[in-house]
Amino acid sequence: MLWADDEIELLNAHIIFLQGKGYEVTKVTNGPDAIEACRCEAFDLILLDENMPGLTGLETLTTIKELHPATPVVMVTKSEEEDIMEQAIGSKIADYLIKPVNPHQILLALKKNIHSREIVAEKANSAYQQNFGRLSMQISDARSIEEWQDVYRKIVYWELELENADVQMREMLKSQKEEANSMFGRFVKKNYMEWMASPREERPLMSNDLFRDRIFPLLDNGEKVFFIIIDNFRYDQWRVLAEEIGSDFAIEEELYTSILPTATQYARNAIFSGLMPRQIKDMFPDLWVDEEDEEGKNLNEEELIATQIARYRRKDTFSYSKVLTSAAADKYMDSINSLAKNDVNVLVINFIDMLSHARTESLMVRELAANEAAYRSITLSWLRHSAIKRLFSYLADNKYTVVITTDHGSIQVDTPTKVVGDKNTNTNLRYKLGKALNYSGKDVFEIKEPAKAFLPAPNLSTSYIFATGSNFFAYPNNYNYYVQYYKDTFQHGGISMEEMLIPLIKLRPRGA
Repeated sequence: MLWADDEIELLNAHIIFLQGKGYEVTKVTNGPDAIEACRCEAFDLILLDENMPGLTGLETLTTIKELHPATPVVMVTKSEEEDIMEQAIGSKIADYLIKPVNPHQILLALKKNIHSREIVAEKANSAYQQNFGRLSMQISDARSIEEWQDVYRKIVYWELELENADVQMREMLKSQKEEANSMFGRFVKKNYMEWMASPREERPLMSNDLFRDRIFPLLDNGEKVFFIIIDNFRYDQWRVLAEEIGSDFAIEEELYTSILPTATQYARNAIFSGLMPRQIKDMFPDLWVDEEDEEGKNLNEEELIATQIARYRRKDTFSYSKVLTSAAADKYMDSINSLAKNDVNVLVINFIDMLSHARTESLMVRELAANEAAYRSITLSWLRHSAIKRLFSYLADNKYTVVITTDHGSIQVDTPTKVVGDKNTNTNLRYKLGKALNYSGKDVFEIKEPAKAFLPAPNLSTSYIFATGSNFFAYPNNYNYYVQYYKDTFQHGGISMEEMLIPLIKLRPRGA
């Protein structure tokens, strides 16, 4: 470390104390010598006296930051004047101390600014080890959707806590998550068809319930509502975004359960229509697009919203918009004031879904989002640097109630399982529908009577199968190429906590 102070010789006792703790200290008595030392050597931390003769501490700080912008600088000052503190903080100091300082204050500043990541990681490691057995027991004992939601929340919590932990801890958590997803798959296989046969009060909140149970009550309460659907949005991604927008809103958070298949064509159309896929096809055949049809599967969302509002004999006015690019987001913000007349404004944001597909198809994007932590990081960067961040600020300023959700999540797949079907079998890697599907029954959920799951059936012998855990379906033809291409990509359509247990967030502006 570098310590710059014009009275440095009076601080020898402090320096001896730090050297006894294993720190190497370079001493200088003025700003120019501090700058020269920084030209010659990279330091882990710099202690900088604010009130040195000649070149002041603040002036020295500016030059040091130009040389080493990432090096933490702790300002040491006799003055508590607000102006000086604001200038120092504006120059991106890591911390400041008020003279006289004692050795333990210096040691704390070093630990905070040099060793914080290691200390946090060590504490996280220790805390996870202590909770490992408790989480394993919770996974084994989970018997209801609420208990599985709690399991998933805890797993996501530890994923975020252990991002900087050692590899061994992350591998332990990964194994626990795989175990949890395996047992969650069995839970869904056991209960899904019963949910389909049950009234709303006796099953989980699902895709087709959202407008009736979460949007209409807000409108009945006279609230101005923005309903934002971020396609392919996972709970762990929400947790990192929450820290970015949480200062403007009071947050109410829950998880709901996506219908099967966990795919846009089914789950998002169910959200907007308030109906299950088979019901949409039967009641509004012009608005349903079959798997084998080449047209887009989500082109009729605005019309589906209108049918739901009409079916409940409501008079709500609404807008529907979809944002695919940054330019589209900027254009949306340019006209946002015109939406104030509506009772509810619905916005679909496709960035994360596009990122998922781009990661599959582009080696460069796959490298950028190599794992789930990187995937979360890119999602956070997108929010910070897109017009969507401005959108949330606008909504907070204009006292909107904001509901954020998604149609489904996604899972990083790694284990192929062979499936054979005819030429009309769909291409999704996590679910298949078709005639005479040939597959291994292990870790697959089969629905042989689609009508009982409210799923459309192109013909009488159609069945659906769903992959569980991190499995993905692969055809025997070109099997090795197929597996190599899709292994470790993010896919959706099947059964996993990441795909089915998805965020449903209500934001109310602070002070509203």
